[in-house]
Amino acid sequence: MPPFALHGIDHVVLRVGDVDAMQAFYCTVLGCTVERRQEPIGLLQLRAGTSLIDLVAVDGPLGRAGGAAPGAEGRNMDHFCLRIAPFDRDGLAAHLVAHGVRLGEFGSRYGAEGEGPSQYLFDPEGNLVELKGPPGVP
Repeated sequence: MPPFALHGIDHVVLRVGDVDAMQAFYCTVLGCTVERRQEPIGLLQLRAGTSLIDLVAVDGPLGRAGGAAPGAEGRNMDHFCLRIAPFDRDGLAAHLVAHGVRLGEFGSRYGAEGEGPSQYLFDPEGNLVELKGPPGVP
């Protein structure tokens, strides 16, 4: 056993082509807030509850170190999941559609708190995001 305990996800880092569009999506549609900007390295940090979503410009100093930009031939990651409450499937879908968000599959999926409702969606650069509700909610 390691000499420490894991407490959860601290942050997720996405390499992005259009920081402004991604900031608008994560703040306007999903409710994140701007935490901090580090312009010299091309990093924008967004607050997502107790975690951060870091947006790294692929054409900035930090982003260039990661190689080619994500695209149809490859993504930064499979997906990441944000826990939300309450989970109102119809209200959530209406909100996302009103913002022009491309929806993925809805289903019941297992997460950190157990089995519960889950909606996949895509951000403006095609990253798969999961919004997960509490366990036991249909």
